[in-house]
Amino acid sequence: MRIRSQRILSSPPTRPPQRTPLATTTQVPQARYAIARHVSGGKTWPARSESASADAIHSISVLIAALSAIIAHVLSKALFFLLLIFAASPWASPPIALLCGLAFAFIAKHPYAAQSRKITKYLLQASVVGLGFGMNLQQVIRAGRSGFLYTALGITFAMLCGWALGKLLQVQPRHAFLISVGTAICGGSAIAAVGPVANATDDEMSVSLGTIFILNSIALLIFPIIGTRLQLTQNQFGLWAALAIHDTSSVVGASAKYGAIALAIGTTVKLARALWIVPMTLATSAYVRRQQHASSTPVKIQWPWFILFFCLAAVANTYFTRGAPVYHWINYAAKLGLDATLFLIGASLSPEPLKRVGVRPLLHGIILWLIVGSLSLALVRAGWISI
Repeated sequence: MRIRSQRILSSPPTRPPQRTPLATTTQVPQARYAIARHVSGGKTWPARSESASADAIHSISVLIAALSAIIAHVLSKALFFLLLIFAASPWASPPIALLCGLAFAFIAKHPYAAQSRKITKYLLQASVVGLGFGMNLQQVIRAGRSGFLYTALGITFAMLCGWALGKLLQVQPRHAFLISVGTAICGGSAIAAVGPVANATDDEMSVSLGTIFILNSIALLIFPIIGTRLQLTQNQFGLWAALAIHDTSSVVGASAKYGAIALAIGTTVKLARALWIVPMTLATSAYVRRQQHASSTPVKIQWPWFILFFCLAAVANTYFTRGAPVYHWINYAAKLGLDATLFLIGASLSPEPLKRVGVRPLLHGIILWLIVGSLSLALVRAGWISI
């Protein structure tokens, strides 16, 4: 007991426990701020509010973009139908209908691009058949007989010239072949028939068709002006248009603008030229199969049956005259259908394929067209080619 009491007396006095001072007014918000950071996983309340503001702004911008896209789509549809109705009205003409289509292609996105291509094909064929109800069979036979020989010579020259130009400009062979076929025979119809047989890609088809349609548009606008300045007769102009313009729609449109006789000759000679799609497709198929050593591969040929119906319409107009009032309205509706076709062709043009491939195919098509057009014009004016 004595020893223990001595130890207690000798131990230093213990200090009373110190109390932690209360937080000051400036320290309380900081403590709460730290607790908030801990509870929120390290994210501060100001950062959360900034993130929420950014999300709200992003959502509003997405909503505005979606509304703008919807409004633009609705407006493009409305504009498309308004221009189509105008193009198919009596107040339009082939050049004006084409210009309306080109204007639409530059200012708006086509709302029915895929459907338009299908409709254009059948509407053009129906319009050509309807035009046959306004033609005399004897005139068709006379123009067709003479035009068949001219087109055979012209096709041979255009194909050889196109092949040489393709080599000179170093254009990809299939591009040069398709553009030459379109120039020599029947524009887009010939390319659409021969391209799949030649194993052409989508880009090759698009570039070739785009080149031909651009030149068709130019020809439709300037050929009647050139014919008037050079004082070509309607016979001369119809023959020149049929030999120098690629597509049937542009030949019919330009000839209709020039006169009724020019329309009859131009349409008939052009259809005689279109018949060469069949032998050209067969020859292309034989060459491709020989290159691939696959002679058993079947070939699908697009026969231009509408030419037969065109001739039957001319037979009806010539020999079954009792239906003349009905034939008149069918012919009138066919001309309006042709204007609508030209609008659809113009609205379907797009510069995108040309941007991807380059300007050489377009340059090839322009030079070939200028050679064929100027040479055929010189021969027609000199009287070496006539109907």
